[in-house]
Amino acid sequence: MPNHPLAEVFGFPCDNLTEKATRYRRLKLCPFQNKVPNCTKDKADNPLGVCSVLHGNNIAITCPIRFRQDWIIAEDAATFFFPEGTSWTSLTEVRLNDKNGNTAGNIDVVLVAYDPAGKITDYGALEIQAVYISGNVRRPFERYIQNPEEGASFDWRRETNYPRPDYLSSSRKRLVPQLLYKGGILNAWKKKIAVALDEGFFATLPNLKKVDPKQADIVWLVYDLTLDKRQKVYTLKRSKTIYTLFDESLDRIIRPEVGSPDDFVKKLQERLDEKLEGNPPETRTIDVEELKDFGTG
Repeated sequence: MPNHPLAEVFGFPCDNLTEKATRYRRLKLCPFQNKVPNCTKDKADNPLGVCSVLHGNNIAITCPIRFRQDWIIAEDAATFFFPEGTSWTSLTEVRLNDKNGNTAGNIDVVLVAYDPAGKITDYGALEIQAVYISGNVRRPFERYIQNPEEGASFDWRRETNYPRPDYLSSSRKRLVPQLLYKGGILNAWKKKIAVALDEGFFATLPNLKKVDPKQADIVWLVYDLTLDKRQKVYTLKRSKTIYTLFDESLDRIIRPEVGSPDDFVKKLQERLDEKLEGNPPETRTIDVEELKDFGTG
């Protein structure tokens, strides 16, 4: 377990005490293309400025805005969506409705291709999947932000609810619904989808069947944060590009890996044994004459 869970606060490692890092912490700024200059995560007036957390030797990205560094994700998605040389731009937080006008949610980023007259010729959807946290990350954040000079000496290991990435909840509560609703509509329209996520998150997904990029209708863009020791900042870099088919991938992710029914029966037997030993239930046999009294015979 690392001394503390905070990898980046307002865009900088905790031990970065440069003038620039200090300014970003003081003004609660976001360096990753947020819709406003300030961080707005959790609360606009008191933002939770944690971009990523430490998990063993890895880093888990906990804020979707963190993926926008230098808009690498948009460039990578455009390479999948459009032929080389296409003019394109990006639109963020685009509402998507179903046939009845009910919202299916907002698409994180829609990349649109356009002709010289500015008319849209094609588009694709980019979904960004950050990681949920179990435990309490605001407490160590607020403790650190009171005294950033602690830097690397900041220690949170003895505190309760030490925060960790919750990959299972991230899949079930965010990734799967996104693919079912928004992805289902886009796939029916035969529009390509890109999903950006980090290495740790992708490693928890089932093995997805790869296909040729020309056949794929969904691409998984997997990123890592690499420490630039000279600049004392983390840099977002793509580590994997996985091309798959939408229906096959969705079925693989939502279908659980089935275990042995014997294990479940064993668990039931253990629970039953505990109940019988602790408080034996009253049981008796109902004979035919009793059933007649109820008008059943």
